[in-house]
Amino acid sequence: MERVSTTALLPESFQGARDDITEQIGFIWGQIKAPLIVPLLKVAVFICLSMSVMLFVERVYMAVVISFVKLIGYKPEKRYKWEPIRDDVEVGNSAYPMVLVQIPMYNEKEVYQLSIGAACGLSWPSDRIIIQVLDDSTDPVIKNLVELECQRWASKGINIKYEIRDNRNGYKAGALKEGMKHSYVKECDYVAIFDADFQPEPDYLWRTIPFLAYNPDIALVQARWKFVNSDECLMTRMQEMSLNYHFTVEQEVGSSTYAFFGFNGTAGVWRISALNEAGGWKDRTTVEDMDLAVRASLRGWKFVYVGDLKVKSELPSTFKAYRYQQHRWSCGPANLFRKMAMDIAKNNKVTLWKKVHVIYNFFFVRKIVAHIVTFIFYCVIMPATVLVPEVEIPRWGAVYIPSIITILNSIGTPRSLHLLVFWILFENVMAMHRTIATFIGLLEIGRVNEWVVTEKLGDGVKGKAATKLFKKPRFRFGERLHLSELGVGAYLFFCGCYDLSFGKNHYYLYLYLQSFAFFIMGFGYVGTFVPNS
Repeated sequence: MERVSTTALLPESFQGARDDITEQIGFIWGQIKAPLIVPLLKVAVFICLSMSVMLFVERVYMAVVISFVKLIGYKPEKRYKWEPIRDDVEVGNSAYPMVLVQIPMYNEKEVYQLSIGAACGLSWPSDRIIIQVLDDSTDPVIKNLVELECQRWASKGINIKYEIRDNRNGYKAGALKEGMKHSYVKECDYVAIFDADFQPEPDYLWRTIPFLAYNPDIALVQARWKFVNSDECLMTRMQEMSLNYHFTVEQEVGSSTYAFFGFNGTAGVWRISALNEAGGWKDRTTVEDMDLAVRASLRGWKFVYVGDLKVKSELPSTFKAYRYQQHRWSCGPANLFRKMAMDIAKNNKVTLWKKVHVIYNFFFVRKIVAHIVTFIFYCVIMPATVLVPEVEIPRWGAVYIPSIITILNSIGTPRSLHLLVFWILFENVMAMHRTIATFIGLLEIGRVNEWVVTEKLGDGVKGKAATKLFKKPRFRFGERLHLSELGVGAYLFFCGCYDLSFGKNHYYLYLYLQSFAFFIMGFGYVGTFVPNS
């Protein structure tokens, strides 16, 4: 019996239509490829390579400076006057500066006791410190719990103030600004700020206040963050690697070279007079901390980073919380750059070097270029060259520069070097959200002023959630499905298949790995999963 071909089983009209569509697509692609696609892709490759070089130079500069700082042991106690504040028999405790400790919080049921307890446990003369809890909670149950906790500490003799307001205007910046208006704040010289999940050690003020007390030109002393849940899951390990580079290198270099570095919004102590001189808290962006730091720096104030002083904090362990946090952290700086670039350029109170450092290094390269080149180049342009072989990326741009940048980024967390490949893939996925947020901030559109408080789970809640999930699995497909990641993953997978079949670039191994990373995160299999979180 003769074999019947599959084409013979199809209607002739369908075969003709199918062939016509294929030919038409091929014809259109052939017509626009040479005159349009190839030139545009070449321009895109050139721009991305230029941004890669900018990022490479900045990373090498940072590596050289931090190596020198570590080699000579250039600690802040050696650069500035520092000595312990001692008792004065004649004046008593009045020899100690008056310190205000602010704890802004919003529905922080899981961590409010830890933060309030840590602040109340700070070692400092009891009549020279005021703990101010700024509670913006909208849940009446949580608000009541926080108030009762404050009353409990007040009954122990702690000077603690529980402050609320009738709105959430300005979010955190609004709460901090409102907190500074109370009459008792006029008695204070310095203000220490701790977010609701931060737990300073008892000696925190003893190690930071002397910098401010003995150096009248210093406005801010910033401590490092220590992550209590970095080993909770792979996602928190990845976050630790990224943030450790920020604290170990970026903040340290900025402080050591007397250049600008940003306030991290928490675990820092401000000179209140400097804060007021800079214009106080403003809510025009979602990075009120960076905004204040830039304005204070432009008035000539100096900042000090104390890298060996660590304050415990919690990393977001759910993918949902981390995405919201990264949107705010990427959108805010880009929007602030848009608002302040000209003010920085026109400023005549600081040196040209400092203005160039703030505009170019701090904002343009770190807050804009780094996000855009990571996603656009490695997840869009490079895969596209597989489909357009007429456009080639030089080996130094495709392999050598990103490899060196990755190695330099990883030096902050030596214990996680074996996770380097996972970190690269994870950061490339997150670069998509950071790039979108960066453009939203630059163009000031859409979610530019979106503020979602980062969800904290707390050890107790995590344990309960895990038990609940083990006993009775609950799964809603929509809770974990992220279409943007899945779409990019499909694009990368297609490019990988095309490269394996027809290409000559041998990018398919990277493309497959990166596409799987997008798929895994697109289906929500990353971080701690708490149903309905």
